[in-house]
Amino acid sequence: MGRDLRDRERLRPVDLAREHGLSTQAVRNYEADGILPAAERGPQGYRAYTPRHALALRAFLALVPGHGHATATSIMAAVNRGALEDALRFIDETHAQLLDDRRTLQAVTAALRELEPVPQERGDLFVGPLSGKLGVRPATLRKWESAGLLRPDRDPRTGYRVYSAADVRDAKLTRQLRRGGYPLAQIAPLIEQVRSAGGVVPLESALRGWHDRLAARSRALLSGAAALDAYLADPTATTRNGSA
Repeated sequence: MGRDLRDRERLRPVDLAREHGLSTQAVRNYEADGILPAAERGPQGYRAYTPRHALALRAFLALVPGHGHATATSIMAAVNRGALEDALRFIDETHAQLLDDRRTLQAVTAALRELEPVPQERGDLFVGPLSGKLGVRPATLRKWESAGLLRPDRDPRTGYRVYSAADVRDAKLTRQLRRGGYPLAQIAPLIEQVRSAGGVVPLESALRGWHDRLAARSRALLSGAAALDAYLADPTATTRNGSA
């Protein structure tokens, strides 16, 4: 009776593949990569999978949207070799990265909200007046320029830096982000996004999209965690190395 039950529970590679629209070769590759536990082999050498392998495949595919393919592979491989602490660390690292991205988004959103409207006409501020307006030293403005955050023109007669309205906007945004503790290397690509968007207002739409993507990733992490927990709770896992 027990043998008949085990026989009925055996699955072919095509059985696993069909449920998820995968090729049988993909299933074999997942086993080779440690995403699936090692399959038993029949008398003729054919792979025989079990419902536990189906749980593993569902867990992996649920982990991918939130963690990415590489990290999801690392998580499943760690679980299947009995290194649960490693798997949990990979999961924690993804959550930490997501939290850092969310904090960056909040900082940028807050910085944009506090920016005053910039006049459309061309500005004519020199380094001294601008540094006074922002409450920073002229040397700080020059440092921001060296980092690519500001691109002032030069007065053709004196050679002095002349900051346009867009430069003033970028300087204000940089100041707000620096107050939030962000290094210049992280601020530079955000300033470039403002320039590429043509100003702050178009960037607000991009920030909403960024927010939606973070929310979707958070939901994906929840779904992945639920599927992984179901795999970890599988009663047919009888050894520490995760084999069925």
